[in-house]
Amino acid sequence: MAKFSPQTIEKHLRRKHPGCPDFAIAFFVGEIAAKDWKGATIGKAVGITMQNVLRHSMTDYDQMLLAGVDRDEARRRVQPKVNAMIKAWQL
Repeated sequence: MAKFSPQTIEKHLRRKHPGCPDFAIAFFVGEIAAKDWKGATIGKAVGITMQNVLRHSMTDYDQMLLAGVDRDEARRRVQPKVNAMIKAWQL
């Protein structure tokens, strides 16, 4: 079992993603701390959570799925935007 404390998650986010807004850090901390990551590193937990949240809330991924676009194709289409957002937070 791998559960990460909110303090550990916040420290990791602020170190690795210093450009991430405070409201987003608070949201990610809550999401990550609520799950059992079963042996995943904190970096993996943060990466998975950021990818999922950004894909579903900051792109038209869900609309593509509703329009009948294949899941893998929809992910391929939105991945550059997700990557750009994460990269901006690393600066």
